[in-house]
Amino acid sequence: MQRHKNNYKTHPFFILFTCCTAFQLPPCQLINQTVSLEKEGCPSCHPVETTICSGHCITKDPVIKIPFSNVYQHVCTYRDLYYKTFELPDCPPGVDPIVTYPVALNCHCGRCAMDTSDCTFESLQPDFCMNDIPFYY
Repeated sequence: MQRHKNNYKTHPFFILFTCCTAFQLPPCQLINQTVSLEKEGCPSCHPVETTICSGHCITKDPVIKIPFSNVYQHVCTYRDLYYKTFELPDCPPGVDPIVTYPVALNCHCGRCAMDTSDCTFESLQPDFCMNDIPFYY
């Protein structure tokens, strides 16, 4: 009788571990991003480089739903940030050309702060510019 060698590559844990690590999503972290700055009344957008929070956070969804209970999904959001100002060129007289934009200093997985973050599932890209959309009268 010949004995089979235990091959670790066929062990269920190894297969599960390999599959999970192969499709691992990037964690919540700072990334460099080009964002478009624009202001109503100014004719063009201006791209600037900044840091934003991006990546995935572990979330959970309870199997048993309890009525009137809140389930908070964590998102990748700012822990600390500051604001930079920029003067848009080509703004007509009477329009304040100054805009501010956030610069992330560090990130964490937490509840989405609607006053500083876009909490939607599908949002506009950071470099999207409303002035690029043709307006038909």
